[in-house]
Amino acid sequence: MSTLGHVRTELEAGAPNAVSRMLGLLGDEWNLLIVQQSLLGATRFGEYLARLPISNAVLTTRLRGLTGEAMLEQREYQVNPPRTEYLLTPRGRALWPMMLLIWDWERRWVPDHVAQLPAMRHDTCGALFTPLLTCGACTAPSTDTDVKLRWGPSGSWERSTPITVTRRRGGATGPPGLYPETMSVFGNRWSAAILIAAFLGASRFGDFQRQLGAPPASVSARLRAFVANGVLSGSDEYLLTDKGRAFFGVLVTALEWGQHWFHAPEGPAVVLTHRACGERFTARVACDQCAKALSGDDVLVETVTT
Repeated sequence: MSTLGHVRTELEAGAPNAVSRMLGLLGDEWNLLIVQQSLLGATRFGEYLARLPISNAVLTTRLRGLTGEAMLEQREYQVNPPRTEYLLTPRGRALWPMMLLIWDWERRWVPDHVAQLPAMRHDTCGALFTPLLTCGACTAPSTDTDVKLRWGPSGSWERSTPITVTRRRGGATGPPGLYPETMSVFGNRWSAAILIAAFLGASRFGDFQRQLGAPPASVSARLRAFVANGVLSGSDEYLLTDKGRAFFGVLVTALEWGQHWFHAPEGPAVVLTHRACGERFTARVACDQCAKALSGDDVLVETVTT
């Protein structure tokens, strides 16, 4: 079995940075949904097809891409005829904090969708819980107003433009799984980039278009969608709403994932500082019932009953 998913990717100096690589991989609806289902136990081609409204061709392309990026690895489970399954690598499994915070955001901010979401139980304390984003240095609960973001040595919008090697969503035959509103917010590379730009202070159309270098039509369409779903407010000036600000935990864990697994020789693309303690901010996701840090192995998914 490959060891690529156990080690970080070393980027070239001056090349697209960790933000660019993260946006290209996670700013894709199908990649997010495949990782989601992998974390929920899917490993085989037929299982993904049964769980997702995805065509054979699109699934084949995305599985190939995720394997090439060392987020999944193939293992043969049958010789005659040959059959393979797709297993999460440590790189892929490390996305569980982001996916857990997506679940919590959907549950809190998409009321029409709550009944479809499973409950989460913390195996350590036995309680149903809500994940809390806390500072890894001082363990204090943290929101976007508690964390300062600035560009680091490898950070700039020129180097952060999302790179993608797959076409946009195609071949869908139904609703996109457990996190439909997240897919409209984050499951598109330009949507994800615009949201990061908003947290970095952009608020006007010209700011977004100039900083991202995105096609004006794409920026306009994404801003309209964000206003329609309540993530941004305004028309001349686009400001994050409470709903939009609540997505900060998802973004910061995605950024940390990208910067851990894609290393630029100059240093990080984005530097995060916890204002209260003054230390470099690292995301610690904790149980709101016992305050202990969560791990992927001690989060249990409860069966949804109707």
